[in-house]
Amino acid sequence: MNNRTILQGFEWYLPADGKHWQRVSELAEKLHELGIDSVWLPPAYKGANGIEDVGYAPYDLYDLGEFYQKGTVATKYGTKEEYLACIKALKKAGMDVFGDIVFDHFMGADEEETVSAIKYRPDNRTVAVSGEEEISAWTKFTFPGRNRQYNDYIWTWKNFSGVDYDDRKKDHGIFNFSGKGWEQEVDNENGNYDYLMGCNLDMEYPETVQQLNKWGQWYQSLTDVDGYRLDAVKHIQFNYFVEWLLNRRKEKGRELFVVGEYWNGNIEKLTSYIDSSGTLISLFDVPLHYRFYEAAKSDGRFDMRYIFEGTLAKERPEWAVTFVDNHDTQKGQSLESWVDGWFKVHAYTLILLRKAGTPVVFWGDLFGIPSQNVDPVGKDLELLLKIREKLAYGNEMDYLDDPSVIGWVRTGTFDREKSGYAVIMTNAEAGEKNMTISAVHAGKTFVDILGNNPTKVVLDETGGGTFPVNGGGVSVYVNEEIVEKLNRGLMDERA
Repeated sequence: MNNRTILQGFEWYLPADGKHWQRVSELAEKLHELGIDSVWLPPAYKGANGIEDVGYAPYDLYDLGEFYQKGTVATKYGTKEEYLACIKALKKAGMDVFGDIVFDHFMGADEEETVSAIKYRPDNRTVAVSGEEEISAWTKFTFPGRNRQYNDYIWTWKNFSGVDYDDRKKDHGIFNFSGKGWEQEVDNENGNYDYLMGCNLDMEYPETVQQLNKWGQWYQSLTDVDGYRLDAVKHIQFNYFVEWLLNRRKEKGRELFVVGEYWNGNIEKLTSYIDSSGTLISLFDVPLHYRFYEAAKSDGRFDMRYIFEGTLAKERPEWAVTFVDNHDTQKGQSLESWVDGWFKVHAYTLILLRKAGTPVVFWGDLFGIPSQNVDPVGKDLELLLKIREKLAYGNEMDYLDDPSVIGWVRTGTFDREKSGYAVIMTNAEAGEKNMTISAVHAGKTFVDILGNNPTKVVLDETGGGTFPVNGGGVSVYVNEEIVEKLNRGLMDERA
């Protein structure tokens, strides 16, 4: 099998011009040639902020850029027709497509309702700060612009368990509707983290579950997506998605790739969620991202021997979806923890050239973030993608035995031409390592394809050699005979 490599097909600050679906469609063949085989697209439905909405404030799940609602027909990314055309273009180019699903909350209601509610402390949602009192909540969703096309259900306060605003008193707080309570099988941050924002979906209310399943059936049939990225799963009943995903798998007729966003650096919480969700859902390796962030900020003082300690890549590699940065960690966002440029190639080497986990490449790293004057990572990232696609096969042996200078090898396989390599990196001073790739490569000359170190390493009869690395650098040593082919491939793709 080929190595799966996912592209996060967006960043937060894309222009709100309704043309992103078109851009991605035009890039489809290039993405596949770079070594991408799966693309995670942003939420496609109409958000509360119309064309300015990135997609995480869902208003109408059935409006994929088709109806005049929230001041526009198109979403930030384009129209329904362009979205479906984008999916088809990516699939035609040989890639899987994953839809981004937000089932935690709705926002932008059409009408107010009077509801009895109890107010809770924002920093401890187990402590009430009021008795039952009537509030005026924006909780009724009638979707007048869609006029009941596709689905005629009207969402009311009964579908939700709480809101964060009482319009009667103009009070910003956290209100739980009387008789509802908070879901207990959620993350325990702030005492109970069922409530995140907007109108909090109540998964104990049967009609809510039924309607989300109906929408899922409609969306799966319409788009034929190959998997899902699930938003904010730590705030949603831990076992909720089991039935929903099994239904989508049945409709698809095969297994779906599913990754959830459980934003927590605690490995025990992540592994507990994987078990609670029936091992149907992989998770983003948030602890590994924080290791990268810490290493990038440490001025060379991070102990590289422990870069994988307490991460999903180490503890649950089959369920780990690794990443360097994403739309939430980029500068200016709520979870800002941007991995500095000098360590970016280190981090991508650590996710793309190892066996553990399924790596995600961030749009902003591949194409840059013009609004923040952030340049693309460049040729090194593109080369790492090609190395992963063509050479990252065979057994893996670690040399994670020094606080600064670490390395590993992949042995390669007979059915992959000249596959296998040796990686060495340091976050401090220059160094070298004696590493053995495989006797299959005995006598072959290996060179640093990234061009950071000019040394040519001729492997001995066991396939071993001494591999150097420059201070603060990364070197990936591959068979000299494959270098021209890989570089030529990148030149062709750029052309």
